[in-house]
Formats: sequence, structure tokens, C-alpha cells
Amino acid sequence: MNHGKTVLAQILEAIHPEQFRRCAQRHPMRRDTQALSAYDHFATMVFAQLTYRESLRDIEACLGSRRRLLYRSGIRGDVKRCNLAYANEHRDWRLFADVTAVLMRQARRLYRDQPAELGFEGDLFALDATLIELSLALFPWARWQHTQAAMKLNLLLDLRGDIPAFASLNEADRHEVKALDEIPVYAGSYYVMDRGFLDFERLARLSSAEAWFVIRAKSNLDFRVELSRPVDRASGLRCDQTIRLRGYLSKRRYPGPLRRIRFYDPESDLSLVFLTNNFELPALTVASIYRERWQIELFFRWIKQHLRLRGFFSNHPNGVRVQIWSAISAYLLVAIAKRELALPGSLHQILQIISISALEKVPLPELFANNHIATEQFDIPIQLEINGF
Repeated sequence: MNHGKTVLAQILEAIHPEQFRRCAQRHPMRRDTQALSAYDHFATMVFAQLTYRESLRDIEACLGSRRRLLYRSGIRGDVKRCNLAYANEHRDWRLFADVTAVLMRQARRLYRDQPAELGFEGDLFALDATLIELSLALFPWARWQHTQAAMKLNLLLDLRGDIPAFASLNEADRHEVKALDEIPVYAGSYYVMDRGFLDFERLARLSSAEAWFVIRAKSNLDFRVELSRPVDRASGLRCDQTIRLRGYLSKRRYPGPLRRIRFYDPESDLSLVFLTNNFELPALTVASIYRERWQIELFFRWIKQHLRLRGFFSNHPNGVRVQIWSAISAYLLVAIAKRELALPGSLHQILQIISISALEKVPLPELFANNHIATEQFDIPIQLEINGF
């Protein structure tokens, strides 16, 4: 008899039982149930994300058909759709947020030795927000812009490995600039943001914490030039200036100097203006830092395409938050397994293999050693040919 662990259990090993127990103790359930413990709930929601389950009935049917393997997967409770529905509505979503934060710290430690793309010292973070769209008919509590419903996910992405370093989930009408009050600030690190986060008082706090920022400027910026440095126009640079803000409120909110760089991108035929508090880096490096911000857009696209963030198992606000935090946790669990076990292939390829093998009892390295993952893309114009036709 094979007493090994299932693939799901091996993925969940990234979160230590004691760490999970401490998170659960901070957010006890008002009326706890022995039928589905907090860990059973978390493991089941991760299973639903990794295997892209469509509904609670779907989850119950899949796990019920392999009931003898649930114990080896770490799930001890009775996974029924009524138990899951009750847990999604009543178990505090902050438990899942705390577990996600633990996984973020662990993943960042694993990817810390990965070489930086641009070669400079200090961590590079991208800060942005995305909307998780909901149906107004099913989620009237999330009304946004009259006929739409959504929630807003603010995320700080460590670009050394594309690992989330901070996330918050709020109402869609909450301005994303408020995330600057919540993110962790590390001295010597670089924060790259789009112009939606342009708030000089908050940027001054970043600067006073000895952190660097690169942000796109708005077209109505009022400033005076103190110094203009020569640039190589063949490289795409148009200007490299030291400026100070004009206007009473602007000068009060950010009294120090700023560096203003204009760069022309021939690929998109756009002229982009960047602001930064770093006066040492070459101007082209500052433009390259902003280009790296695109990684967070790709991250949002990835989790929306490959995890369960389009259909929800619960219409309750707590259940929606539980599912979104579970999706981020699933991403982190796969990223941790990839790094710890040196699994070949991209995260997407790993997720696809896990999705069809979650309840198999096979060591993860062996599972991927037997799968020859192609790294090249082949274009086959004729996919099927029968008798010459």
C-alpha cells in the first residue's frame, strides 16, 4: 500500500501547521464546526484554485469521488457544499489574508538570490491595482459606477521573481493612491508606479524613509527647472532635469528637488515623462525601471486567466474575499514549490500538470521528471491531415 502524500499535500507543505494554527487563533470563528476545520477549508479552496473547479457542487463531487485520498491530502473534515457555503460566509477572510502574508514572506526569501534584471543593488517593486469584476445582479453590495460591480486588488509585486510582497482588497471606488499608506517601505529599495499613484505628500514619505521611487508624471505638472543635464537623443532621451514644484500646496507637500526625465519610446510612439528622487542612476536606467512595471500587468493577467477569479462560489462579501485570497495563496504555493524543488517549466505549465494530478500520490520532482515540457513554440499550419486532405 502506498502511504505517500498526494501532490496537493506536497504543495500545501509550504505553510507549516504551526504557522497556520497561529493565524487561525487570531481569527476564531464565531460558531466553529468540527465538520470542516479552518485548515480543511483553506486546503479545499486551494484545491479548487489549482484544479479550476466551477462550483461548490463540483468541489464536493471531485473530492467525494476520491475520499480515501483526502486524508493523505491533509483534509480531515467532511467536504460538503453546505459546510463550504457556511464556512465561506462565516469564517473570517482575514485568516486567509494572514496565511497569504506568511506565504509572501517565505516566497520572497526563496527568490531573494535570483539576479536582478537591471543589475543595480536594492529590491525593485511595482505597485498597481486591478479590478476584480463582479455581476451587479449577484453582488449588489459591490456596486461601482452605477451599472457595474467590482472589488479592487492593490498589490506590491517584488520583480525579483514576480512574487507579491503586499496585497489589500478594497471596494472598487477606493482610490488606489491610498495603498501608499499601507505598503511596507524598505530603505534602498525602488518603487515603480503609474501616474494614478501621484501624490506628493505620500511620495515625500517614501523619500524620507530613504526609499527610491519612479513614477510617471501628469501632463498638468507645475514646476520650474533648476538644472538641465545633457542627454543622448539617439537613445530616446529628450531631457534630464532637476526641478522643484511650484504652487503653495505642492511645495508644502514635497519641498525637495525632483528629477524629471522625458523619454521617447519609438515602439509605441509615446513621449513619457518620469519623476524620481534618485539623482545617481543613469537616465536610461530610470526609463528601464519604469518599463519593468509592465510585469505587474502581466501578473494580473496571469492570475485572472489561470486561477478562479471570474466565477465565485459565494455571493457574500466574506466569501468573495476568501476566494480572492485563496487564489493569491495558490499562486504563491506553486511558486514556492517551483523554487524549492527546482521544477522545470513555467508557472503556467506547472499549474496545468498539477491540475490533473492534484490527488495522485507521486513525488513532485518525479511527476515533472516524467513530463518533458517543451520550451519552444512550434507553429503547425496543418494540424490534422487525413488521406492527403
